[in-house]
Amino acid sequence: MQYRSFGKLDWKVSALGFGCMRFPTTDGTRGGASIDKAEASRMLYYAIENGVNYLDTAYPYHRQQSEVFLGEALKGGWREKVRLATKMPHWLMSGPDQFDTFFNEQLQKLQTEYVDFYLLHGLDKNSWQKLQQWNVFTWVEKRIAEGRIRYLGFSFHDDLDTFKKIVDGYDWTFCQIQHNYMDIEEQAGTAGLRYAASKGLAVVIMEPLLGGKLAATQPEVQAIWDTAPVRRSPAEWALQWLWNQPEVSVVLSGMSTMQQVQENIAAADRSRVGLLTADEIALVDRVRETYRKLCLVACTGCQYCQPCPNEINIPLLFELYNSGHMYGVLEEVRRAYRDWIPPEKRADQCAHCHECEDKCPQHLPVCDLLEKVDLVLSGSKTYAEVLA
Repeated sequence: MQYRSFGKLDWKVSALGFGCMRFPTTDGTRGGASIDKAEASRMLYYAIENGVNYLDTAYPYHRQQSEVFLGEALKGGWREKVRLATKMPHWLMSGPDQFDTFFNEQLQKLQTEYVDFYLLHGLDKNSWQKLQQWNVFTWVEKRIAEGRIRYLGFSFHDDLDTFKKIVDGYDWTFCQIQHNYMDIEEQAGTAGLRYAASKGLAVVIMEPLLGGKLAATQPEVQAIWDTAPVRRSPAEWALQWLWNQPEVSVVLSGMSTMQQVQENIAAADRSRVGLLTADEIALVDRVRETYRKLCLVACTGCQYCQPCPNEINIPLLFELYNSGHMYGVLEEVRRAYRDWIPPEKRADQCAHCHECEDKCPQHLPVCDLLEKVDLVLSGSKTYAEVLA
């Protein structure tokens, strides 16, 4: 295992961290509550035995069962071999009087007296303002003084300006951002990665494979990977692109099979800053542009079309529709459409009022596009059929 600096701490973190939100389940549901404890434990112990020393979980993962599983699995000396990170579920709280209620519950679930790394979960403009008003740092500093929290950080989902304000708003030890070679300008992006590192923060990377999409085999993209003199899987290309950057401290992977654990550990063993040549970085740039050309709807996610009178989340549906085509994961996005989008909020509920089209800065024919979205995601037609 390769180890990297973790901000200003006198401690080295494994290049690969274990993201504990996608353990295998006994019923096959992704992120469900029925964790396959035997297999998940086998994967976890293999990772730790092979040098992984950073585990990342959170209150809601696996429908509030991830922390419970880890508490059981890390007994018998395993807890002392790793640093454990979990996150504050502030959106479930009605006020600062509940900080201790939830934190004590988390410690009990994890069967530990302290958390190495505690994160304010998924900060954005609104939650950042709320937690400041609730004097969250006063509470955190008391828990740090007691030794129940070692270091404070935050995870993030918003724009770059907000990210910089949060970075500058407290003396953080670390932050966690979504980053991969497709998201160089999304959310914090590459600029945010470099900004946080320049301020001395360790930077933890989540969604390195964009929810697994960058590990899928897309023929147009695979043809580009096949031109490289060094053979790597699509997943390893994405991981090595991140590990190539000195600002990255640790890359989390939400692994759900032993094969993924073994392959990612092997890739981490090969990793180092500056591993990729200029030609290989250019190859990744070509892949990014190829994926972007496969995008069907030029929606920027600006939200100007929201709220829809029929409560249709138009940007989300366009994102699903685009993802299925771009990354070759049609069945996955169809499952998401069926399982996570209520029938009354699906694309076929568009009333063709055209209110969204009047607001769209991209001047998209939203109503016509939603018809195609429903045909494909409902399974009535294929992409080829609706694009013919």
